[in-house]
Amino acid sequence: MNTFVMAFDSSQQALRAEMLLEQKAIVFEMIPTPSEITAGCALSLSFSAQEVDRIIEIVKAEHIEIRGVFRSNPSSASGDSSFEQWV
Repeated sequence: MNTFVMAFDSSQQALRAEMLLEQKAIVFEMIPTPSEITAGCALSLSFSAQEVDRIIEIVKAEHIEIRGVFRSNPSSASGDSSFEQWV
């Protein structure tokens, strides 16, 4: 199953997104930004494909600045994930 990661350029934006999504009872996890993703912030949000459209809608409506949304692609050979920019 694909998971998505939203990366930010600042901790302030990441924490603001976290607060808004918690208020709306959306399921996500705050994680360290994966090393494969270049971003100005060490914090990212991880969430399921079922939540991606709703999260993007909320973030845009609240004018939260993001670096991008990335989809994980699990590698069957090594068990590691790679990421491709989705938004």
